[in-house]
Amino acid sequence: MTSHSSSSLPVVALVLGDPAGIGPELIARLLAKPETTQRANVVLVGDPWLWQAGQRVAGTGIATQAVGSLAAVRDRADTRQPAFLALDTVTPEVVHIGRAEAAGGRSVLQVLDLCMDAAQAGEIDAICFAPLNKQAMKLGGLRHEDELHHFAEHLGVTGYFCEFNTLGNLWTSRISSHVPLNDVAGYLSVERIQQASELIYRSLLANGIAEPKVAVAGFNPHNGDGGTCGREEIDIIEPAVRALQTRDWPTPSPFHGSFPADTIFLKAQAGDYQAIVTMYHDQGQIAIKLLGFSRGVTVQGGLPIPITTPAHGTAYDIAGQGRANVEATWQAFQIACRMGAAHRATSGVAA
Repeated sequence: MTSHSSSSLPVVALVLGDPAGIGPELIARLLAKPETTQRANVVLVGDPWLWQAGQRVAGTGIATQAVGSLAAVRDRADTRQPAFLALDTVTPEVVHIGRAEAAGGRSVLQVLDLCMDAAQAGEIDAICFAPLNKQAMKLGGLRHEDELHHFAEHLGVTGYFCEFNTLGNLWTSRISSHVPLNDVAGYLSVERIQQASELIYRSLLANGIAEPKVAVAGFNPHNGDGGTCGREEIDIIEPAVRALQTRDWPTPSPFHGSFPADTIFLKAQAGDYQAIVTMYHDQGQIAIKLLGFSRGVTVQGGLPIPITTPAHGTAYDIAGQGRANVEATWQAFQIACRMGAAHRATSGVAA
C-alpha cells in the first residue's frame, strides 16, 4: 500500500462529541471506513478512554498515530492512520451514558475551543464534530443559545453567520433559528435575507457546486396571497431578492423568489435549486429531515473556518448499544474535507 502525501490533503480534526451520547461510536465507525484517511489528513482529538469506549461499542480496532500537538499533524509523512491528540478533559466516573451532564458539556467545549484555536493558527483546515447536547453544554458553561453562537464569539466573527442544513446537494439556511415562533417576524429584514442568500451561495461554491441556484422561501401561507395573508413577502422578502438580482453575479442571477414554502422543496427535490433560504427553523428542518434524516448535515455558516456535524442529536436512548447510523457523520466529514481543501487553498497554507 502506498502512503498518502500529507501535502495534498486537508487537515480535518474529528471531535468525539458528547461523552454520554452516540458520538464516540460514530467516530469509530467513521474511521473504520478506509476512505476516511484517503480524503483527509485526519486528527482525532479527545480523551483516550472515551475513544476506546467508542471503539468497544462499534466493535472496531483502529490504530492511531500519537501526536503531541495539532501543529504536528500537517507535517506527517504518512496519513494512512489517523493522528490522535490525547487530552484529559473528563473522567469515566462522571460520565453516565444517556444523561446530559455538566462534565460532558465542559469536555466538549474544551475540545472544540482547542480545535478552533488550532484552525485560527493555520494548523488544521476544518473541524467535524460528533453530536453535542445543548443542555449538557449549558450546564458545563455554554453562555449562548447554541454552539454556533459560541463558535462565532470564540472566533471573533462580527459579520453575518447562520446554520446550514444539507442533504446531498440541497442546502438550506434560515433567517431565524433557535427562537420562539412568536418572535420570528421581527427577525425578517432585507439585509438579513441578502446576507443569508449570499453566504449560502458562496458556501456552495466552496463545497464544489459550480453554478448553485438559490431559492428564497416566503413567510406566510401561499406566499402571502398578494398581501391578503401577510405583507412580509411584499415589504421585505421580494425587495431583498430584487436587490440581490441587481448585484454583480453570474447571468442569469442565481437568486430566485420568493416562493410558497409548502411547494419550494418539491422544486428543489427535482433539482431546480441547490439551496433554499427559509425564514425560520422548522420551515426547512421538517422538509430536510423527512427527505433524509439519516443523511442530514449541519454546516456552521459564516465562520472563518469550516465546521460540520451530523444534523441529528446525541441519541441518548440508543447510546452504548452499537446501533448508531454513521451515514450523516460520513456526509458531514466529506463536506468538511471539501470545504477544508477550499479554505486551505484560499488561506495561503503551504502545500
